[in-house]
Amino acid sequence: MSAPPRSEAPIQWSLLPESATIAKSGHLVVGGVDLVDLAGEVGTPFFAYDEEHLRARCREADRAWGGLDGHPGAAYAAKAFWCTAMARIVAQEGLGADVATGGEMAVALAGGIAPQHITFHGNNKSELELMAALSAGVGRIVVDSFDEISRLEHLLRYGVASGQRQKVLVRVTPGVEAHTHEFVQTGREDSKFGFSLASGAAAQAVDSLKALPGVELAGVHMHIGSQIFLLDAYSKAISAMAAMVGQLSPTELCIGGGLGVAYVNGESAPSITEWAQSVRDACMSSGIGDGVFLSAEPGRAIVATAGITCYTVGTVKDLPGIRTYVAVDGGMSDNPRPVLYGSGYEAFLPREVSASRPCAVRVVGKHCESGDIVVSAAQVPDDIVVGDVIATPVTGAYGYSMASNYNKVPRPPVVFCRAGEAKVVVRRETEEDLLRLDQG
Repeated sequence: MSAPPRSEAPIQWSLLPESATIAKSGHLVVGGVDLVDLAGEVGTPFFAYDEEHLRARCREADRAWGGLDGHPGAAYAAKAFWCTAMARIVAQEGLGADVATGGEMAVALAGGIAPQHITFHGNNKSELELMAALSAGVGRIVVDSFDEISRLEHLLRYGVASGQRQKVLVRVTPGVEAHTHEFVQTGREDSKFGFSLASGAAAQAVDSLKALPGVELAGVHMHIGSQIFLLDAYSKAISAMAAMVGQLSPTELCIGGGLGVAYVNGESAPSITEWAQSVRDACMSSGIGDGVFLSAEPGRAIVATAGITCYTVGTVKDLPGIRTYVAVDGGMSDNPRPVLYGSGYEAFLPREVSASRPCAVRVVGKHCESGDIVVSAAQVPDDIVVGDVIATPVTGAYGYSMASNYNKVPRPPVVFCRAGEAKVVVRRETEEDLLRLDQG
């Protein structure tokens, strides 16, 4: 018998966490935990993570990027998914952390990441955030604007950090447009991030930082975008940056993050190891030698496929001749990516993960928005019913971290699964939590 068409085929196994198995019942098991049973225990929606998957990708990043004098070559991008339990894993597996706000830094420190292994980002760091970073003794501050240089100068001369010597990287916009959604292109000229290479602003920033007392210009930073599959985009950016790197003779070049992951059946993406090797080859071809310490900031590539979101089906609404809507008890408040970027996902039933999916539906959320779409063009088994647990894979990145309380919906819990045990590392919000900050 021939295999069903790809659209009707079971979920592609590579889209599931590495520990995924199928129980005798047909249920999906992650980290030794049956997700259907877990839904009955913690309620839905929830984010389930394969803890061993997270650790394996951290270890791969550590091997791929190495380190220098105890400083990790890979700094995990906290924005992808962050909580103290994740920070603890990052620290235990030898990575640093790339944080973009004071809040992300606070979580990093609470999770045990050494301050010197923290890289502080942000295109509009406040004076308070800079003070906190300097006081904590972060390893690197990535300088993003001339206003920030002025703030640093003031703090290092007159503030709590006077007399301190702080390592910084200058963020350069190489003028390269990665093949990804325009909202996550960050290396082109028209960007809120960094100093333009083409206009001469980057060179001016370098001169300003070299003259700034209390600053050690450790190197150059770039970031060209997110969800990038074509590694030649990094090669083009490195080629554009080569002359500046040669003139500056920095000790470090950070190429940022942005490596893409597969989200739907039929997609594939380079591994972290392949990405690192491609960058090293591009540097060699561009004349950037071994004397420059290469580093990177992977986020999505570490956590995305480790996570699955589970919902409960509340409504199945068939509109003859139009489409069938399957409404779940979450939506854009726990995964805004489909609304923001038109991102595609798969859907499946954890109770029969190997089943074919002949029924075309649109999975939608419970929010008061027509655009509240979880999976625009989903294929599911034809026996789907109200009360079923339905799952979307590859939601480990930018789901929980971008979650909101729209319509006053409490954010879901985060559960780490490992060795047959499920641990709630972030509890479900309650209505009491929603009211706690209300001073009405």
